[in-house]
Amino acid sequence: MLRAIQVEKSYGQLQVLKGVDLEVHQGEVVAIVGASGAGKSTLLHILGTLDIPDKGQVFIHDKNVFSQSSRNLAAFRNKSIGFVFQFHNLLPEFSALENVLIPGLIASTSDERALRKRAEDLLVMLGLGSRINHKPSELSGGEQQRTAVARALINSPAIILADEPSGNLDSKNALELHSLFFQLRKDLKQTFIIVTHNEELSKMADRRIEIKDGIVKQ
Repeated sequence: MLRAIQVEKSYGQLQVLKGVDLEVHQGEVVAIVGASGAGKSTLLHILGTLDIPDKGQVFIHDKNVFSQSSRNLAAFRNKSIGFVFQFHNLLPEFSALENVLIPGLIASTSDERALRKRAEDLLVMLGLGSRINHKPSELSGGEQQRTAVARALINSPAIILADEPSGNLDSKNALELHSLFFQLRKDLKQTFIIVTHNEELSKMADRRIEIKDGIVKQ
């Protein structure tokens, strides 16, 4: 459901990605590992259309994502790709529910009442039913990250990309978050690509892909 073909990316004279090929299937949990500076996050940002490759192509459900106009690409990203980052990036002035709603309101693909019901259902499913109206500062680190996961799921994306999602959590909350990803794969057939330094999470994944010196190490 996702294919990257000979993706290259440089920043100035530094070539970060040197021709990466990658294929991910529906319902897979794939871990991308490698040393700092190997190109993991750069690859994830390109797969998520947050950055544009110098060369190469990315297909999601057979759609060449970079063949679209910038406006259509932004709409495609919001609808088809969910993001979870190391730092949850929740807006502090809004409640958990309001934070989850934001990508859905931007997409405007369903009426607000139905969208609100979906957001509430996601928060309940993720164990946050009693925290719906709490602001991020009133949530624990684990609760904040689960809220970020609910936000990533609100538009029923084709794929969720996670960049060091448990890097800011203690071991207990990290394990709970990792288990949550696999439960979502089971319940929603959700696909995940996760950049991680967490050895335990990378071993739990269906596949572990190592990036070294800008290429996929076979």
